Amino acid sequence: MKGIILAGGTGTRLHPITVSVSKQLLPVGDKPMIYYPLSVLMLADIREILLICTERDLDQFRRLLGDGSQLGVHIDYAVQNRPAGLAEAFVIGADHVGDDDVALVLGDNIFHGHHFYDLLQSNVRDVQGCVLFGYPVEDPERYGVGETDASGRLVSLEEKPARPRSDLAITGLYLYDNEVVDIAKNLRPSARGELEITDVNKNYLARGRARLVDLGRGFAWLDAGTPESLLQAAQYVRTLEERQGVRIACVEEVALRMGFIDADSCHRLGEQMSQSGYGQYVMSVAREMAS
Repeated sequence: MKGIILAGGTGTRLHPITVSVSKQLLPVGDKPMIYYPLSVLMLADIREILLICTERDLDQFRRLLGDGSQLGVHIDYAVQNRPAGLAEAFVIGADHVGDDDVALVLGDNIFHGHHFYDLLQSNVRDVQGCVLFGYPVEDPERYGVGETDASGRLVSLEEKPARPRSDLAITGLYLYDNEVVDIAKNLRPSARGELEITDVNKNYLARGRARLVDLGRGFAWLDAGTPESLLQAAQYVRTLEERQGVRIACVEEVALRMGFIDADSCHRLGEQMSQSGYGQYVMSVAREMAS
């Protein structure tokens, strides 16, 4: 499976903060926002990743992540100069996807849960159609909403419904078989001139090939795209990290625990940031894993 992180857009909901910097490079806790979706793909054992961003932000992302080799992954970059819909990611990334399945994660979405690794591993192995991830919310009318039957099969999709049929919001993590590339290429732009991810999902739904995984209680999903949600995300991360003594979405630790890099390589990455608490944590994890 290939991975795509969509980190485009101009972050207008966060202006003026994002006038000069990408939203996905803003800090959430002690790390840039982009680390959170990147860690999701890495936990899914995806090592070939395409990061789509604006041309303005391209050099900054490259400076931060490079080609990914320090983390045992390979990161390519592509440009989306104007917001043209989430589904355009598959048109831009068609060559990257090739003949493989693909996971798309939005650059401002944060996922955290105790069994998240197991959940990812059980769903990425053999994607038949599309797999969406739903999260129960109090205000589903603000989101795309999925309804399932008793077996977990998706039976309806609604975009910001006035009377939602369920409380499961569709999150910014999507798994698709290779057919998604052709589906996206043949989409007609919506009234707002975008290729809508909901139209992709409805294509699979109409053919009975869509499944919705309920992330359920005890899990956290945050969309850090507004000042309020960005603050909530930072507070959530800080609280958990201080109480548990672990870092959420520490990509160096994820790379080490996934076997992408060894303990010596991880320690060297920590040494490069040794003046920060984050770097010291990376070194301590490397020492623990080496012992």
